[in-house]
Amino acid sequence: MKTRPVLTAVDVHKMAAACRAEADKNKWGVSIAIVDDAGSLLYFERLDGAGPMTSEVAPAKARTAALTRRPTKFWEDRVKERPSMMKFPDNLPIQGGVPIMYQGECVGAIGVSGVQSHEDEQVANAGVAALG
Repeated sequence: MKTRPVLTAVDVHKMAAACRAEADKNKWGVSIAIVDDAGSLLYFERLDGAGPMTSEVAPAKARTAALTRRPTKFWEDRVKERPSMMKFPDNLPIQGGVPIMYQGECVGAIGVSGVQSHEDEQVANAGVAALG
């Protein structure tokens, strides 16, 4: 039987706080979603100023990153090369979702939506970095 790391509620709240701090520091109204390794939602927050569509986009970015074990920027770039990748199931190929890797295992992902895609990813990366 294999033993593997999993996210705890403490981990999730630590990462969420780091995401919020990065967004607040830059005055960005975003939605933040954190999912487990299967893409199931563990945390969601829509900050003041985040548009209504962000509540759908952030979890989709997180789910894509978790299920594929790759940042959504990877898929965004792939779609440019091969547009048929848009048809890939459960795939939102827009930068702003990053997998959470711990001890070589994907334990989940963070998806952020609300500002420019590279800024969404900046917020998500701040959360991943908080896991340390």
